[in-house]
Amino acid sequence: MNLDTVRVFVMTRGIDLGTKVVGAIVLWIVGRWIIGLIAGLVRKVLARSGRVDPTLAHYLGSILSGLLNLLLILAILEVFGVQTTSFAALLAGLGLAIGTAWGGLLAHFAAGVFMQVLRPFRVGDFVTAGGITGTVTELGLFGTTIVTPDNVTTIVGNNKIFSDTIANYSVLPVRRVELTAKIANGVDPADAINRLKAAITRIPNVAQSPAPDIEVLSFTPEGPLLCVRPYTPNEHYWQVYFDTNRAIVQAFKDAGYPTPETPLAPRAVQ
Repeated sequence: MNLDTVRVFVMTRGIDLGTKVVGAIVLWIVGRWIIGLIAGLVRKVLARSGRVDPTLAHYLGSILSGLLNLLLILAILEVFGVQTTSFAALLAGLGLAIGTAWGGLLAHFAAGVFMQVLRPFRVGDFVTAGGITGTVTELGLFGTTIVTPDNVTTIVGNNKIFSDTIANYSVLPVRRVELTAKIANGVDPADAINRLKAAITRIPNVAQSPAPDIEVLSFTPEGPLLCVRPYTPNEHYWQVYFDTNRAIVQAFKDAGYPTPETPLAPRAVQ
C-alpha cells in the first residue's frame, strides 16, 4: 500500500473520525451529567411539593431519565451520520417484538404504573395483596416486596396484586383483634364478660373507642363460647393479641372457673 495514500487518508478521514469520536465522548459525558441533574431536580421538586409520594417521585424521575438517555443516544448517532429515523423505526420494531415476547412483564409494568397513581397502599402499610399478608417494604416497577409476619421477604407481581383483592389494615386508625374464650357449663356468662372487660381495658395499647366487644358467640356441649374483640393500632396488634390471651387465662383463674370438659361420647349398646 502506498504510504502517501495512507497518510492522505489519515489526514483527511482519520482526523474527521477522531473529531467525531471525541465529540461523541464529550457529548455523552456532558449529556449524562445534565440528565442526572434534571432527573434529580425533578425528584426533589416532586418530593418537596408534598402532594406527590416519594416513591412516585422516584418512579417518574426514572422514566424521565430513561427517555432522556434514549434521546442522548440518538444525538450521538447523529454525530456519526447515522440516520436516526431508520434507527427509531428499528427501535419501534424491536419494542413490538419485546412486547410480544414479554407480555407478562409489560402487564406487571402497566399494573405498577396504575398502582403508583392510585396508591392502594404505601411503603410501611400492613396489607393482604396477591394472597400474601405482610408489611410493604418496596413498590417496584414490576413487583411489590412484602415481608410476612414470619419474616420472609416475598416479591409479588404487580399485575397479580392489581387484579386481586387488596386489604389494607393500616388505613384506619385501629384494628380489631379476634379471639374467643370458652367457659364451662354452670359459669355465669355475665360474670365472665364483666371480668374480661375489666381485665382487657387494663392492657396497654387497647383502644377505648371503640370499646372491646365481649359477648356470647355460640353454645357448645362444653359450655358457652365468648368472643373477645379488643381494638388496637396496627403496630400494637400482636402485643395486644398475646396480652389478651394471657388476660383471659388469668381472669378465669382468679375467678376459680372450672375447666370446660368435653362430654363423653355415648357407648354403643352391645
